[in-house]
This record gives sequence, C-alpha cells and structure tokens, in this order.
Amino acid sequence: MALTKHSQITLNDGHKIPVVGLGTYAPQECPKSLAGEAVKVALEVGYRHIDSAFIYGNEVEVGQAIREKIADGTVKREDVFYTSKLWSTYHTPQLVRTCLEKSLKDLQLDYIDLYLIHVPIEFKPGDDLFPTNESGKPIYHNTDIRDTWKAMEDLKEAGLVKSIGVSNFNHKQLELILNMPGLRYKPVCNQVECHLYLNQSKLLEFCKSHDIVLEAYGVLGSTRDVKWVDQSLPILLDDPVLNTIAKKHGRTPAQVAMRQMLQRGIVVLAKSFKPERIKQNLEVFKFELSEEELKILNGQNLDQRFVDISR
Repeated sequence: MALTKHSQITLNDGHKIPVVGLGTYAPQECPKSLAGEAVKVALEVGYRHIDSAFIYGNEVEVGQAIREKIADGTVKREDVFYTSKLWSTYHTPQLVRTCLEKSLKDLQLDYIDLYLIHVPIEFKPGDDLFPTNESGKPIYHNTDIRDTWKAMEDLKEAGLVKSIGVSNFNHKQLELILNMPGLRYKPVCNQVECHLYLNQSKLLEFCKSHDIVLEAYGVLGSTRDVKWVDQSLPILLDDPVLNTIAKKHGRTPAQVAMRQMLQRGIVVLAKSFKPERIKQNLEVFKFELSEEELKILNGQNLDQRFVDISR
C-alpha cells in the first residue's frame, strides 16, 4: 500500500497512529515558544501527530498551539494524535497519575492519545527532576517497572489516555511487561533512537513479533544537545551514501533518512523548528526507495547511538 501523509498504523489496542510525527524536544537554552510555533506550522501543513513529554517543559506552549489550531478550524481534537511521557521521578504507582495530570493541566486538554514511560530508569521521587548526590551522580530509585505499568493501565481504564506504551526499552525490559501476571494491556509502541547508524533491526523484529510498533526518534541525527550527545560523533545528514541517494531522487538527505524508516514499517518523528524544513519533511511521501537502495542504507548501520540516556 502506498504511503501518504494520511497513512496510519493500527496499534494493538485498535487506535491508529499517523506514520509521521513532529518531535518537539529542544535543548534547554531554546525558547519554549519555538515549540508552539512549530506545532502551529506543522498542523497547518498537514501533520496530525505531535510528540512531546513532561520533561521537555514545553507542554503549555504545545497545548496552546494545538488549541489555537482547533479554535481556528484547522483541525478537530480527534484529528490530532498527541503523545506525552511519564518522567523518571514519577515511577512510583501513586505518582503516575500526578505526572499525567500535570501534563493535562499544562496542555489544557482532556485526554492524551499516547502516554509512554519515557525511560526504563527511575530517579528518586521529588521536585528535583534530575536528583544527584554530592559527587554529581544520579540518585536512582527501585520501583518495579511492572508496578509502574499497572498504574499506566489504570490511566487507560480511567479514559485519561487512549493508548499506553514505552520508550527507550530494550527487548528484556519489554519482556518483563509482556510476561507479567495479570497484564491488561500490552505496550502499543516502543519509541527509541533509530536512524541510519542505529537501525535497531533486532529490536524491530522483536517488536513486530509482539504487535508493538517501533517509533523512531533521532532519525535526522539528533539535536546534538551537549547534555545528551557526544559532540565528536559524525553528522548523520552529511553521510555520503545518504547524500548520493538523495541527489539521485532530487530529495534532501533528511527525506531519504525518514523514508528509509517508513519503508521498514517504523513510525518516524522528525524534529525541526524551521517552517520550511517542517514542510519539506512531510514531502517524504512523494518518492520511494528501491529495494536495492534500502539494502544499501540498512548496510550503513554502525550500532552507533547519539543519545546516551544514562548520562
């Protein structure tokens, strides 16, 4: 079936996720208003999937942008697929709903379409979102992730979220949830770093075998935020193989990087705050890569992460 900007994948709970979304993460020093402006542009040019998170600190602006575009008739609420994420200081079961309610209050929305456990690492609960000891090391906490998942299932049953999933999980962490006694809902997706240099083929295979959608962030090579990213790593969009294929199709390297993932059945998040780029990234449906080109691109894998979530 030909991919279009209206293409969606049906999740294992019956809800549908648009195959391309706008990522809104930005380094701390970026004004939060940029995320709001980007969301408005994205909804105007045809995106229907917006991805944010409690920890991004931009949900007031993102929510306002979504509501403005609903008010002016660009979209209806049910047209917009909005994702948020549970932060690591809220993994204790009684705090899970608290984190979600903070997001809903900031967004001024009644429900969230997809709510993810952001990272399978828990920090000490409290007001400090990155708690550290005297020597600057993170202070961890040890809630069983399965208890956190039960609280996520409760949110779904309460109608506050339509779907629940995870992010940055490996197959062993996913198995913990999949094999837990009394499981009510499987995760619908696993949002992970996935791109030309980290193609996640084994994890993709595992997720597909359990009807879990793999959703890719960092497809364009990450924001290169010094907090998370090793600055000495290569710039993905400068990759010569990617550029050769892009030239052949008269496309941008970013479009080819996205198209590679889409043709592998992966949902793609593309992050840009530049209106021209936001628009360009949605033109990924106007061409197709051959099997041979896909094979060449898949062969560029280096198992190279840009984002170190343990930093």
